[in-house]
Amino acid sequence: MKNVLVINGPNLNLLGTREPDVYGSTTLNELDLLVTEHGERLGVTVTCFQSNHEGEIIDRLHTARDAHDGVIINAGALTHYSYAIHDAITATELPTVEVHISNIKTREPWRRGSVIGPACRYAIYGRGIDGYNYALDYLVNNAENPPLTLSYGSGGDHVGDLRVPSAPGPHPVAVLIHGGFWRDHWTRDLMDGLAVDLTARGWATWNLEYHRVGSGGGWPVTLEDVAAGIDHLADLSSDYPLDLSTVVTIGHSAGGHLALWAAAPRHLSNNLPELEARVALRAAVGLAAISDLEVGFAANLGDGAVEEFVRRTPRTGADRFAAASPRDLLPMGVQQVIVHGTDDDAVPVAMSRDYVAAARAGGDDVTYHEIDSATHMDLINPDHPSWAIVTAQLDKIRRP
Repeated sequence: MKNVLVINGPNLNLLGTREPDVYGSTTLNELDLLVTEHGERLGVTVTCFQSNHEGEIIDRLHTARDAHDGVIINAGALTHYSYAIHDAITATELPTVEVHISNIKTREPWRRGSVIGPACRYAIYGRGIDGYNYALDYLVNNAENPPLTLSYGSGGDHVGDLRVPSAPGPHPVAVLIHGGFWRDHWTRDLMDGLAVDLTARGWATWNLEYHRVGSGGGWPVTLEDVAAGIDHLADLSSDYPLDLSTVVTIGHSAGGHLALWAAAPRHLSNNLPELEARVALRAAVGLAAISDLEVGFAANLGDGAVEEFVRRTPRTGADRFAAASPRDLLPMGVQQVIVHGTDDDAVPVAMSRDYVAAARAGGDDVTYHEIDSATHMDLINPDHPSWAIVTAQLDKIRRP
């Protein structure tokens, strides 16, 4: 992935002045510079184009097939009715990511549908202007090691991206679970960089998607999805060289909560459907994990994210914390690795400190690494020093 075309459609030339409460104060020129500089860091040349005219966008897509390796497109309002742009994207045969600055799923009903979406490889929305950089990351990671996107159930959110090393197997398996406060505009692309890195290190990776708040998720659906996704490895192992004796969950933030929750014996709670585990976990890794839902609820993490996830009511709140919070499910009886940065402003480092103390007091085997000056997002950057610490722990876990 050496050359990427970024296309912005109608009215995006007014960024910075048009509805700044929705689209922010960044101008189009500033956006172009942001994504161009991110491309330079990734070794990618980024070309930016904007037009208010459907035909000009189509013409630019036609020329892209001979000059670019991938496309990022925010078609503006044309997203919702331009089948001609859909066809032009298809004609390029280039991997294309659809981007929207706002969370279109929470806006007017007519904005929630996309006719160009089926022609695109992926969609990123609701992440502000940073969505363009996330789209660029997606293109680069998926060009370096394209995954197999496989279903573990019905519907678009019951999928995972499987990457298997090219060397003979069987390979240990890392189940990657993304964060984002369980909300639907955060998706599994967050873990692509870690997946590519781990696969190069000899791990098969299974990067899970799941129903999130805003797309039918929350308690208990999200938990059931993660359990089903992990158990689907038993089916995949008949077709792919997976070593099910070494399966590790690795989750970040809300995904860290899910990675730890999945390690708990499922019979501990009578508040969830009985789930007979088909795949046993060797270990669980929590990266800035939301390991205590009750503390997260009291601290209003993510502006009410825990309340949205647990769907707490006076009658159900305490029971649901007991069923879903890793802190309440200790001891796990499974090896755990907990990593947290001292400069995390999304999930307080004190949560991990307290969780580790409680887990050790209960007899669990827990390794804790507190990374000086690391931020919340640093922990899912494979180039950050914290990731070398995690991979060193994984090397120890997979040794016979």
